[in-house]
Amino acid sequence: MTASNDLPVVGDLDRLAEIVRHDESGLDLYVRWSRGPEWDTGATSRDALTGVELPGLSANPLRVEPWWGDRSLRLWVARRLHDYEHLRRRQQRSNVEAWLLRGHELARGPDNEPLVRCEEALGWIAEETMREARRVVTEQHGDWRPLNREG
Repeated sequence: MTASNDLPVVGDLDRLAEIVRHDESGLDLYVRWSRGPEWDTGATSRDALTGVELPGLSANPLRVEPWWGDRSLRLWVARRLHDYEHLRRRQQRSNVEAWLLRGHELARGPDNEPLVRCEEALGWIAEETMREARRVVTEQHGDWRPLNREG
């Protein structure tokens, strides 16, 4: 895994959508919520409920599903960021941020999330990108909230 805290920053939603649109690596793109790739060197996550070690890093896929058709890629990416933003608040450690990676899905976790092996850390996702995602989603549906067990 390529890992560095000196990763570039994806500063806006349009840039992130372009990365998704033009990625031809043959690997999938994911967003991971953690302290960053240098902290994820063990390449595993833990189930928060049971403490069971999971066989990969929990991450959220950015791959556009075929049923999405020709709808806005920008909206797709915004929703993927917005829907899982609560993970930053739920982490019990501080300094949790979103970062972009390329990887392979190894298994599925207890919440049906992909468990991945990171092949390449691509960049941090800026707070401004997160705010922009929130605005885009809110413009679509004013009461849309992140997926969150805490309600």
